[in-house]
Amino acid sequence: MGIEEELLLLAEDGSPAPRAQAVLESAAEADGPLENEFMEEQLETATPPTRSLAELAEAIRAGRSGAREAAARHNARVAAVATSPVAHRGTTVSRLRYLRARSEFGLTAWEQLTNGCHVHVGVADDVEGVAVLDRIGPWLAPLLAISANSPFWLARATGYESFRSQVWARWPTAGPTRMFGTPEAYHAAVAALVATSTVLDEAMVYFDARLSARYPTVEIRVADVCLDPDTATLVAGLARGLVETVAREAASGVPLPDAPVELLRTSHWRAGRSGLVGDLVDPRTWRPAPAHDVIGALLTYTRDALADAGDLDTVTELLGALWARGNGAARQRTWAADAGGDLHAVALRAADALLSEPALG
Repeated sequence: MGIEEELLLLAEDGSPAPRAQAVLESAAEADGPLENEFMEEQLETATPPTRSLAELAEAIRAGRSGAREAAARHNARVAAVATSPVAHRGTTVSRLRYLRARSEFGLTAWEQLTNGCHVHVGVADDVEGVAVLDRIGPWLAPLLAISANSPFWLARATGYESFRSQVWARWPTAGPTRMFGTPEAYHAAVAALVATSTVLDEAMVYFDARLSARYPTVEIRVADVCLDPDTATLVAGLARGLVETVAREAASGVPLPDAPVELLRTSHWRAGRSGLVGDLVDPRTWRPAPAHDVIGALLTYTRDALADAGDLDTVTELLGALWARGNGAARQRTWAADAGGDLHAVALRAADALLSEPALG
């Protein structure tokens, strides 16, 4: 498994800083793999593939540390927030593909200063990958709720735990998908979307979970970038446990879940709206249930796979720590209250939390 994180570049006052190109041009080998994203105010990090959750946790911290060091050379800071608390005018990276997207998609592209967390989990082949995609959908919304880290948009409290998920949903291919059944059907669906000329290319097929075009993995794209490394590790551990659980069910002939796309979309919206502080849609019943119960059900559902990977104790402890401190959205709201509504202060506190001390020894 591996993880990609999109991070926000900040000026000294906490406002988004369009310095990505300069940061990347001067980045050192010790900074690790850093890449552009859509906006000049973003950097992306990526971990190498790992089998151990402990190794992944170290790699997440190393990637964030490298991004921080590279940004510091240009008087910038780095924060893992999924939207900027401070009002901004995003600056599109000057690459042909990105400029075409800005021209084609208008306000959707102009306002796309959002940061996600993408978890890659290895699969044997496309057959197993599609079997996973066909079964994983009901449990993706709880991962969004755990990661929710974007309560502010354009200097306003949104009433959402993950407003990034609302902004991201504007893209024509974003969101949950139907069941495909076979790799051929999956690839035909992707080709049909590209053939509409509504999206630029296959890379703009933004399903909540998809087969990676570059790696032999399922790529789970539903999460906000997480405020601290522990939450990112938790999301990755649960994602791997979920992929392994549904892959085993597919291999054992367990019937596909009854998961209509309209219910998947609604449960995703609910998770972005209320995160961990209200009800979620319970994938077992498609009825509302307290977030604590739904997240507990996810842990129970993936328990055997987590135990077999040696991840159960770590995931359980990280989840307990999350309940104690709150997710990124909760902490950002608390910081805003502490600062009397000063959202620049919220952004700077998020930068301070980039490499916060681990909850586990």
